Amino acid sequence: MFDKLEQIWKAKDLRNNILYVLGMLVIFRLAAHIPVPGVNAVALKNLFASNQVLGMMNLFAGGGMETFSIVMMGVAPYITSSIIFQLLGMIVPKIEDMQKEEAGRQKINMWTRWLTVPLAAMQAYGMITLLRRGAAGILGQVAPFDFAVIIITISAGTIFLMWIGELISEKKVGNGISLLIFAGIVASIPKKVQQILVTFDSTQLFMLLGFLVIAVITVIGVVIINEGQRNIPVQYARQIRGNRTFGGTSTHLPLRVNMAGVIPIIFAISVVLFPSMIAQFLIHAKTAWIANAAAATISLFNNQLFYGITYFILVFAFTYFYTEVIFHPAQIAENLQKQGGFIPGIRPGKATSDYLSATTHKIILVGALFLGLIAVLPLFMRYFTGVQSFSVGGTSLLIVVSVVIETVKQIEAQLTMREYDGL
Repeated sequence: MFDKLEQIWKAKDLRNNILYVLGMLVIFRLAAHIPVPGVNAVALKNLFASNQVLGMMNLFAGGGMETFSIVMMGVAPYITSSIIFQLLGMIVPKIEDMQKEEAGRQKINMWTRWLTVPLAAMQAYGMITLLRRGAAGILGQVAPFDFAVIIITISAGTIFLMWIGELISEKKVGNGISLLIFAGIVASIPKKVQQILVTFDSTQLFMLLGFLVIAVITVIGVVIINEGQRNIPVQYARQIRGNRTFGGTSTHLPLRVNMAGVIPIIFAISVVLFPSMIAQFLIHAKTAWIANAAAATISLFNNQLFYGITYFILVFAFTYFYTEVIFHPAQIAENLQKQGGFIPGIRPGKATSDYLSATTHKIILVGALFLGLIAVLPLFMRYFTGVQSFSVGGTSLLIVVSVVIETVKQIEAQLTMREYDGL
């Protein structure tokens, strides 16, 4: 490890890139502590401490929501915009064709940035309204002009983070958007450790050790599932041209256990939050049956058992759904056939596509079950222990470990490239 660190430090451009990324993350954390004027920080903190749903939203906002900062929406609107265009690629043939070309991908990226602006404004409006109704005293009486200024400011904060994320990605030491979420999670660790030390009691020692063991096991499980893959053998046909022989090599096609990453959890959170958010708007409706239905919806989703089961099912289903979005067996089979490759014992073409599809569905079962368990892990810990502060955030661990693995791989790739340049 120390040899790697020494190599990184000696590579001047790589060292400067890492320092640049760290500087961008510091700027992000500074912006996350600039609150919107007129916010009651104590009331806001109490609301987030008592609401699991808002806590999950704050997680994907990079930690800026609980301080009602100018970047309170984080990169969530940008992620939503990216997901929308990925889904449109399945429906609209023209967008699907554009995704296969570099110029088309650049145009889609530009459209994604444009769509982020109205999405950020709409989500900012909805979140401000939700927080104002969620607890009294968070945000006092605001004039229409001031309300518009707040929405514009928060939307500009999202665009600012989107820009920082793209600047980070250009340095090739990690995905910028993922690193921003990672920084928000890691920044909250000192505060949580401080809370544990302040409220520590000797009777909680064994429980604390138990949570640490579960956290370590969870990290190991995340690494195994993230790195787990099934290698499908691929044989390339031998071609003879004159006196020369080409091809005839053997390789493999890696199928990952968790192709979808953390995206299914983001999908599931969006869906499971939607009824509660709509109900918060309708709970004060003048029509009695609408207000009663809204109150019943809020009560239903506050039930930890119902919330946990729904959350698990959604994560499980979206894992399969998103894998179908990003993995195209027919296209892979077609490319193999064009290149003279085949899977031993499987006919090229449709038979290969069916085989890849069936194999993917089998191995994704493990990934889907794991993601579902990771998502509901904090709920299980709360239910069986009754302790709020020690709950292990499975989703947080999943994001942190995944981002660290991805960043380390990109840095190692750059070091390897420099070794080849030296040769």
